[in-house]
Amino acid sequence: MRGESPVFVAPQHGAKHFPYRADIDGLRAIAILPVILFHAGVAGVGGGFVGVDVFFVISGYLMCSLIAGEMAQGEFGLLGFYQRRVRRIFPALFAMMLTCAVVAWFAFMPQELLYFARSMSAASLFTSNIQFAKEAGYFDIGAQMKPLLHTWSLAVEEQFYIGFPLVMILLQRIAPRQVIALVLVILAASFAAGIGALNRDATAAFYLSQYRVWELLIGVVLGLGAIPELRSKMGRQVLAATGLLLIGIAVFTFTEKTTFPGFAALLPCLGAACIIHARAGNGVVGRLLTLRPLVFVGLISYSLYLWHWPIIVFTRYFTGHELTPALRLTVILASILVAIASWRFIEKPFRGSLALFKGRLLPAIAVLLVGVTSGAGTLVVMSGGAPGRLPADVRAIYAATYDRSHFYQDGCFSESDHKGPSNADIESGKVCALGDLDDTGPDFLVWGDSHAAAMAPAIDTAAAARGFGGMFAAHATCPPLNDVPLTTKGDTRRCTAFNNSVRDLIREKHIPLVFMLAYWPKYVHQSELPNQGDYFDASIPPSVADYSTPVATALDNTLAQLKQEGVKVVLVMDVPEMGHFVPEALAKAKLAGTSTDIAPPWPYIAERQALARSMLKKYAAKYDAAIVDPLAAFCDNDHCLASRNGVPLYMDADHITASAAKSLGYLFVSAFNGAANI
Repeated sequence: MRGESPVFVAPQHGAKHFPYRADIDGLRAIAILPVILFHAGVAGVGGGFVGVDVFFVISGYLMCSLIAGEMAQGEFGLLGFYQRRVRRIFPALFAMMLTCAVVAWFAFMPQELLYFARSMSAASLFTSNIQFAKEAGYFDIGAQMKPLLHTWSLAVEEQFYIGFPLVMILLQRIAPRQVIALVLVILAASFAAGIGALNRDATAAFYLSQYRVWELLIGVVLGLGAIPELRSKMGRQVLAATGLLLIGIAVFTFTEKTTFPGFAALLPCLGAACIIHARAGNGVVGRLLTLRPLVFVGLISYSLYLWHWPIIVFTRYFTGHELTPALRLTVILASILVAIASWRFIEKPFRGSLALFKGRLLPAIAVLLVGVTSGAGTLVVMSGGAPGRLPADVRAIYAATYDRSHFYQDGCFSESDHKGPSNADIESGKVCALGDLDDTGPDFLVWGDSHAAAMAPAIDTAAAARGFGGMFAAHATCPPLNDVPLTTKGDTRRCTAFNNSVRDLIREKHIPLVFMLAYWPKYVHQSELPNQGDYFDASIPPSVADYSTPVATALDNTLAQLKQEGVKVVLVMDVPEMGHFVPEALAKAKLAGTSTDIAPPWPYIAERQALARSMLKKYAAKYDAAIVDPLAAFCDNDHCLASRNGVPLYMDADHITASAAKSLGYLFVSAFNGAANI
């Protein structure tokens, strides 16, 4: 690319090949080590995830420096730039994905493999950040089950690498002297958009490029030489030390509960910018950043980032529990050793003047890799996770994963991502029906959260048998209570709006009978079971901290209002939580020939259920509400069941299957006795 403008001459380098900076490799080490420690569960580094943000700033700086330097010399070529990115990124990335694919094929259950295949296709196309943002729904599998989850940040960077050179070329032609100003405008717009998205959709704000590109653009501003170089050696040391301090504050004080990225992301990003701009040289901070061990970790940081997360995921998967201190040390050391091998034998052969596959062969190989990988992932997704890999008896057990009532469908169930009936639909009665569909009703309403959707087939069966027709209104993570404060403000606002719409529906349709169902233990304890899912361990005590006061107050107010309006209420107690993802746990036990008695012991369940059951009984008595208690259908003689006659009763850890729910219709028949006279 020919042409020249002063703005494309960065004062720090101004040449195609600017001098190597060992301090940036040291900064890479400072970025990657907290990430690994955080992911391994090492105490004290709750903000280790900010290392990714440090990498963003570094990437923005280096890419801009390369492009601006080459443009200043009139030597920039778009194809050459993309080929260098392919040689830098593809070999280790696709080696890691292929290794994960082989392990996943032989180890994962169908749903796990399906999610993996989706992520592999997306990662090969550098859109995994978009895929993970879309997957983050209520019934999404846990992050600890996604070996390629960490590729979201690579996707953000690759999207930047694809788009940024094009923007630079365009700006060079139409506004060469306004480049810095325009970059600053885009940076500010991205940052502001990210702040706004945190309130609307925190998942999107975390994953999507438009909300994170400002972090890379901080590096771009430095690469463009927009900030005057410091002349004072002491000033450089102070600036670099300030950068280390800002990153350290984020690493050691942030937690997973920190609102992020938003304003909090400024700390690590500005910290990285301070260190990059300082060029601390031979001072104290400079010598620290250029320590040989630190620089070496920086050199292998890309491979270390790629391999550490799959190693952690598969270690947890095969051991069946969270990492112990010994396992933490093992996975950290294993990650370093694998990263060294990856750097030496996969990364290095494809870089430099002696790089393998140069010229026209490189794009062809890159396209082939992308096509084969994304295509293979698509085929696995189309097959539903390739269940044919499993023996027939194991497949039959695992099939309970998909035994979900139709009340979960988008037309019935309101998700937190706004899928399903809108609040306006609910107010106008455009909701799913239950029971006798020929009844002119509505005679009753089922109101609750996802546990209401799970139990709805039982009420549907009983109502149909008695000739009653009703309506269904349920929203993910929303208990059927007026003005109840929930863990996050977003949930509180969303659930308040939903529940207000349901209350309007009850009044507008003069509904005489209301069933209220919810995941009651979760709300009164503000938590699910510890390590619920693949790593559940019943030897770890359940969460029983008492946070019931706001829930009890909201229940009191809701029942008082409904009674005043002449509505009869049936409070439905919750089913016992299993902790394990039941179909997966039973299928794996069947494969391994181990015990299928996976339910937590009775004392565990009784302790966990006690507070919620006591609260419901208290307010049912106060307002003459009926109670339906399904506990006896799952527990007998102080022993609870996750399956009956080899058939799972749950589709995950706490939602019962549609088949199990239909078998419980008898529990609700009495609730309709006398309903015609209400």
